[in-house]
Amino acid sequence: MHTLEQFYRSDVAMEIILVLPHEQQNYWKQLCEEHHFTIKHRVADGGESRFHSVKNGLSLIEAPSIVGVHDGVRPFVSVDVINRCYELALTKEAVVPVVDVVDTVRHITKNGSETVDRSAYKLVQTPQVFNADLLLKGYEQAYSSAFTDDASVVEAMGVKVTLTPGNRENIKLTTPFDLKVAEALL
Repeated sequence: MHTLEQFYRSDVAMEIILVLPHEQQNYWKQLCEEHHFTIKHRVADGGESRFHSVKNGLSLIEAPSIVGVHDGVRPFVSVDVINRCYELALTKEAVVPVVDVVDTVRHITKNGSETVDRSAYKLVQTPQVFNADLLLKGYEQAYSSAFTDDASVVEAMGVKVTLTPGNRENIKLTTPFDLKVAEALL
């Protein structure tokens, strides 16, 4: 809910589509009722992969011009990052928030490993925001396991992605440790 609230704070008129596995949708409705969650949104069925889930969500868009795709498990995205991504997408085809890599990075080789220059890398976040026609066209492609995010989908068509600063607190909650970090951030 916190994630949807951030997008609502960015633009109360924004069309919000939440993608959830079908078997979790009744539980989501219960949570919305219990917490008096009234932000207008629609729910699409999740798919067998992230690619298929996003494709299902895109199919519900009514009046696309600019489309953002955000990981629901990133509830600490700032309204500033959301706004910046959408504003940049008015003039750029594809916009992705990123943060610097702060840890040392090693490349694994068949002979061991070696340190790489971390300044040549960025950590990618969401929302990833696109010209809607471009993203819809991207999702007409056949699925590839190389599609790890929406930027990789449009890059497969030769599109250049514009990077913009993200916010370090915009962590992805995927492990029990991440949940402890989230509790501290709240």
